[in-house]
Amino acid sequence: MMTENEEREIKMIVAMVRPDKLGDVKQSLAEVGAPSLTVSNVSGRGSQPAKKGQWRGEEYVVDLHQKVKIECVVADIPVEDVVGAIKEGAHTGEPGDGKIFVLDVEDAVQVRTGERGPDAV
Repeated sequence: MMTENEEREIKMIVAMVRPDKLGDVKQSLAEVGAPSLTVSNVSGRGSQPAKKGQWRGEEYVVDLHQKVKIECVVADIPVEDVVGAIKEGAHTGEPGDGKIFVLDVEDAVQVRTGERGPDAV
């Protein structure tokens, strides 16, 4: 027989989006009830085209673009709501809008209380 914690899955949603869309994504996540997140500044490349520039007479190519990595772990909020909120907040319709990944989380432990599983989230 499964316990209550085993029935509730923990998922991590990882998204790479444009830095200027972070505020919109945060607002969209708060509206669906998922305000907890971790944000990191990262660089990467994908379908967004490289840009050429010139500095002190030398030409250079920028093929790593600045992005924001958002990590959000949920247990009681539907994953599709969170993914939809990120898509809505990050969408511009241009190449380089980003990607969203959904991962299974095997376990979680809250440091302060020692709670485990979905209750720790």
